Amino acid sequence: MKWKQQIHGMKAYQPGKPMEEVKAMYQLEEVVKLASNENPFGCSPQVKAYLENMNVDHAIYPDGYAQSLRTIMADHFNISEDMLIFGNGSDDLIAIITRALLYPGVNTVMATPSFSQYKHNAIIEGAEVREIPLINGAHDLQAMLAAIDKQTSVIWICSPNNPTGVVIPDKALRTFLQQVPKDVLVVLDEAYCEYVQDEEHTSTIPLLAKYDNVISLRTFSKAYGLAGFRVGYGIAHPAIIAKLDPVRAPFNNTVLGQNVAKIAIKDQAFITQCIEANEAGKRQFEAFCDKHDLHYYPSATNFILFEIKTDSDIVFQKLMERGFIVRSGKALGVPNYLRVTIGTKAQNEAFFTQLEAVLEEQGVLV
Repeated sequence: MKWKQQIHGMKAYQPGKPMEEVKAMYQLEEVVKLASNENPFGCSPQVKAYLENMNVDHAIYPDGYAQSLRTIMADHFNISEDMLIFGNGSDDLIAIITRALLYPGVNTVMATPSFSQYKHNAIIEGAEVREIPLINGAHDLQAMLAAIDKQTSVIWICSPNNPTGVVIPDKALRTFLQQVPKDVLVVLDEAYCEYVQDEEHTSTIPLLAKYDNVISLRTFSKAYGLAGFRVGYGIAHPAIIAKLDPVRAPFNNTVLGQNVAKIAIKDQAFITQCIEANEAGKRQFEAFCDKHDLHYYPSATNFILFEIKTDSDIVFQKLMERGFIVRSGKALGVPNYLRVTIGTKAQNEAFFTQLEAVLEEQGVLV
């Protein structure tokens, strides 16, 4: 068959093992998943109430334009409706952008390590990938600017960055955007923006009116606790949306996905509660790392990347056997580190107990 040459040797995204499989594999009664940065507090009670009493005709296609969700989101952000595009999660929007703008002969600039799907999709489209190493977990914006040339089509900025959790301060971001050529699309992947509490960072929505070559990608999968419904969205100048929309699949959001997103965006009290609990959980992790002299990156998200001073794959496996699923830093380009979702207070405390035991076995803690 006439496969694209660039897909030879590529591997599909490898999600973590399902909780039920881990339970059966290790004869565990309970498993805590702290690997995918989902909201440990679930979703809005209002969403749960809707799901218990919903009346949906599943034989009918969803609204391909997501008009009612579009109106609610536009009102929420005080933007025009034609500044929005919806995807089957923000992964879908990343694929749409790469399909529309990347091809052999152009290049794309991104940080490393960062979210794997930027590079993955760029390779599929045959574009040159230019990776710029992080500095202390943060984007090296000056080096990224230096990597731009006349063939650069897309720049990926993940803020807060995955897997380090570091957010880009407003001043640095604005200085960067002022220097990017106007014919280069800057993708601000802000999947974790609701969690950011950094005083040097404010909403990037006003930037989208000033820079018509910037798109912000966001999602209902993280803070809103709706990962299973796969609803992501992009906000940009209407001209960008108009170019991207024809690349989008006709019915890429389900009826249920659109309905729960409409409810979730209105319950900001729930989001506030989750943010407060997450900040408290983050302090638990920081205290644990300080206690054991383990380096960690200053996270503005609902996860934290921290040092364990030994093989992260081994620790990952040992923790899974004890009922905790996390992410090994080796798979993320940061060996000897773990990336762990911040859980509930009780989950965090139980995790620390098991991690201490594993690190003692590995000779890290005495």
